[in-house]
Amino acid sequence: MNIEIAEIKASCKDAESLHERLIALGADYKGIDHQVDTYYKVAKGRLKLRMGNIERNLISYFRPDDVSVKKSDVSFQSIDEKSRIPEILARNLEILVVVDKKRKIYFIDNVKFHIDEVKSLGSFMEIEAIGNETKDLSFQELQDQCKKYMDLLEIQKEDLIHQSYSDLLMLL
Repeated sequence: MNIEIAEIKASCKDAESLHERLIALGADYKGIDHQVDTYYKVAKGRLKLRMGNIERNLISYFRPDDVSVKKSDVSFQSIDEKSRIPEILARNLEILVVVDKKRKIYFIDNVKFHIDEVKSLGSFMEIEAIGNETKDLSFQELQDQCKKYMDLLEIQKEDLIHQSYSDLLMLL
């Protein structure tokens, strides 16, 4: 499946307050997912294998590294417990970095929210306004949704982060 996403990532100073604000906005809380994302060396873009108790996907994406609301072009394939994809990747591709995190997942309509506790990095918040076949929104509309929730959740521009967790871990 291919999707277009408008997204931000920000440092998170008070995860509990953010959780309470999301619930007050009517967010559907899906729970906590312990996710291990294995990033592989690839010629272009990013390729990661996400293994979690809620989300298990092979994800390929292209996204600029800047602090504005970013556009991501994402392709993903869900993986079940019997899949041999993790074994095949491990045998054939070189691992770039592994990101270990606990992620609280929320939804309001087509907008997904994450409150992440990333091992060795700290706490972060992500907003993803997701376009798909059933909700045909332009990138501008997705961007506007993302900005709306930044305002409602009081996310400041100075808290925005332009890099992925994988990039931040490789800087350590």
